[in-house]
Amino acid sequence: MARLVYALNQSLDGYVDHMAFAPEPAIFRHFIDDVRSLTGTVYGRRMYETMRYWDENRPEWTEAEREYAAAWRAQPKWVVSRSMTSVGPNATLVADEVEAAIRELKCRLDGVIEVSGPTLAGSLTNLGLVDEYRLYLHPVVLGGGKPFFAGPRPPLRLVASDRIGEDVIRLTYVPA
Repeated sequence: MARLVYALNQSLDGYVDHMAFAPEPAIFRHFIDDVRSLTGTVYGRRMYETMRYWDENRPEWTEAEREYAAAWRAQPKWVVSRSMTSVGPNATLVADEVEAAIRELKCRLDGVIEVSGPTLAGSLTNLGLVDEYRLYLHPVVLGGGKPFFAGPRPPLRLVASDRIGEDVIRLTYVPA
């Protein structure tokens, strides 16, 4: 049975914004390895549209960026959206019966399925489907934006903390 893991970069004050800060090389390498290890990812519409950047080849990319793009493209993706009518390569649109679809994925697959997008993660948390939370804390303060948690959460229990690279701490929590 697969585990559903919500993992995102965030500022020290709790906001996620992939355009406000970029990961240093060590954390980028960590994410390349992470993506390679996943069974797949469930995206909300906005996060999926942001991540579609990796579907293209860009001549200015570094070798690490090309590696990440290859890993991202190879991974199965499920996109939860009622407004989209189609999705890109290696992606499946989930427009209805979201709870049933995610429960079926968790039962049918093994490994880790990441959920990406605060609003979607909040909805899946409310349904009791998120098994683990990985907060990657970056040493920046944004002062506003989209919060990592989209509302109050039940109590969580810290199960691990890791330093990744020079400045990032990953905190891993499970529902208490």
